[in-house]
Amino acid sequence: MVRTGPIPFDELFDPEFLESVARLRLVARRVPAGGRFADQRSRDMGHGIEFRDFRPYSAGDDLRSVDWNIYRRLGRVFLRLFEELEDLPLYLLPDVSRSAWLEEPPRVLAGLRTTLALTSIGLGQHDSVGIFPFADELQTLVAPQAGSGRLMKFAHRLASLEPPPAGGGTDFANSIKRFGSLRLRRGLVVVVSDFFDAAGIEAVARALRGVRHELLLVQLVRSSDRAPELEGDLRLRDCESGAGADVSITRAVLERYTESYERFEKALAQFARKRGAGILRLDTDEPVVPQLATLFETGAYEVSHPGGPT
Repeated sequence: MVRTGPIPFDELFDPEFLESVARLRLVARRVPAGGRFADQRSRDMGHGIEFRDFRPYSAGDDLRSVDWNIYRRLGRVFLRLFEELEDLPLYLLPDVSRSAWLEEPPRVLAGLRTTLALTSIGLGQHDSVGIFPFADELQTLVAPQAGSGRLMKFAHRLASLEPPPAGGGTDFANSIKRFGSLRLRRGLVVVVSDFFDAAGIEAVARALRGVRHELLLVQLVRSSDRAPELEGDLRLRDCESGAGADVSITRAVLERYTESYERFEKALAQFARKRGAGILRLDTDEPVVPQLATLFETGAYEVSHPGGPT
């Protein structure tokens, strides 16, 4: 059965759940210039607190940055450059397609809890966070904004999401194209999905390849994905398109299905490796936080090169 309404607020927002992620952080080696003052290291050089380099003085430079000790020793004028601290834009794309609302508990619950946990982390360290749910198309649920006091607003908006109507499928190509058209400042994009698309994993990889941000993929899985407990003569129905098919479940059929699923997982992992994207397989039948914590084994998830390919 597909849920017919949104996830209850008290099922999604759990104070103990959020407290358990309070010690986790997202850290960027460098963030793109042009943001607000926050906790991340920027490519900009200015009046921060951490010294980075010297450069020769040029007409019009701020004399307050001159290193007068060097001038007295060498008779040459150099500026001391300090690293600016700015925010890391965090863009969260949870999959809310109709199939995500199937079964009990639906995997959308783990997806939204993951989204809320990462939102809490981002807002807690003064980063800007935006949420863009997608199915056959992408929507802007919360435009990028910062401030730890906004967490409840994000939670309420996530709790307002409802299953799409019957016939609404998953369209990565259309959704990612729409996200790209927003032309947001470069940062970290986290896609939270099972990555199933009727067009195939090749279409998913092709769409994600065009993302010009750093990528983190959170793959929502459950044991029945790899090994469905089916037998006999069945009529299977696609919960998104409504299309049906009569299938006789034999050992040979299950073996072919398993081989197909393994090719899917291998293709997704290969894409992540070639793209330099992080990937986490998150079991939706298990608690979310301990699994998310594997991304933060040293206390922080490090984003190496926000911006992706140019």
